[in-house]
Amino acid sequence: MADRGVDVVVIGAGIVGLGIAWTAAQSGRTVAVVDPEPATGATYAAAGMLAPVSELHYQEEDLLELTLASAALYPAFVESLGVGAAKAGYQTTRTITVGADAADRRSLADLREVQRGHGLAVQPLTIREARALEPLLSPQLSSAFNIDQDHQVDPRRLAAELRSAIDRAAARQEWTHEHSIRQNAAGLLHEHQADAASRVTGVILADGSTVAAGEVIVANGLAASQLGGLPDWLALPLRPVYGDILRLRVPEHLRPLLTATIRGLVRGIPVYLVPRDDGTVVLGATQREDGSAAVSAGGVYQLLRDAQVLVPAVAELELIEVTARARPGTPDNAPLLGRVVSGPGQAAGDIPGLIIATGFFRHGVLLTPIAAQHCLHLLDGTADERWARFRPDRFSPFAHPEGVRP
Repeated sequence: MADRGVDVVVIGAGIVGLGIAWTAAQSGRTVAVVDPEPATGATYAAAGMLAPVSELHYQEEDLLELTLASAALYPAFVESLGVGAAKAGYQTTRTITVGADAADRRSLADLREVQRGHGLAVQPLTIREARALEPLLSPQLSSAFNIDQDHQVDPRRLAAELRSAIDRAAARQEWTHEHSIRQNAAGLLHEHQADAASRVTGVILADGSTVAAGEVIVANGLAASQLGGLPDWLALPLRPVYGDILRLRVPEHLRPLLTATIRGLVRGIPVYLVPRDDGTVVLGATQREDGSAAVSAGGVYQLLRDAQVLVPAVAELELIEVTARARPGTPDNAPLLGRVVSGPGQAAGDIPGLIIATGFFRHGVLLTPIAAQHCLHLLDGTADERWARFRPDRFSPFAHPEGVRP
């Protein structure tokens, strides 16, 4: 296979990689996306909740500014595809959070105080008010809150439309290269191949061929840390966090089962139900770090059991799909996003031609627009310094010996 040359190579065609590739293509750059199985990893399993408010977790407040900024970008991001929000699976439906018992009520009330402290709008509901909005909620719930700001998107539909949009850009701009490369990336090309701190000039593919590029963006999730040609001092501490996701079909006599996303606590265990406009519901998500990529029978049982506590009619739905996927977690559950500082003995500055975008954990779908925008600004040399706190080298002792984020 002959060498090819493009402006940008994106390694990884999950939702984040596709979003970055599309945004780069919109800027007029030529793009190649390298992935043997596009959108079949965490993207395929994701429920697609765009929930910066209800996803706020204790000790993860640093993420809030990033998630809010990305949620605000979503309407324009979807509009840029030119196919309409519905076809891309984007819905501005509300989110209702509910608690099953008294302890769950206290936990949600405590979380609401944290949310209010950050200026987030969370409206308390009586159970009667919640059931007026969603009649199939259980009357036995202990508490409910309305969040108008948290919406949803169908990641499978969105990924398909991103791929189509990239195809259209290739045809319209008459790219002369292959823009969808169905291979794994084996490593990075460098200006001086023995020096991993030298300029990155492209990608080495699994078959030994190469793709030359002005910039390479590494967005292949857990596999990022195994990519050849990264500096040996660069720590990308990614861990697989598995989740079991169910999809259920709602029989005609129960439609619509729900119009809002329901996020609940049942004896302290989180569960969510996300209604789709095709008459299905996504139910998730367990979170386990047991190293098993197989679906957990216990996880499936837990999800069905707890979902029925919130919405008893779940027992009447048809189980049509059970999926397990790993999400790339980091020590602080925040993404590894940005350029990488040069190594020991190098001139001050970042490694030219290299950007990393991975470690999005449970926020990958939500953070796709801001990751794409930030990568574009890095390409343009106009990056927003607010996001420097998420640099991918922040866990590397050489770059930050005190262990303090930039």
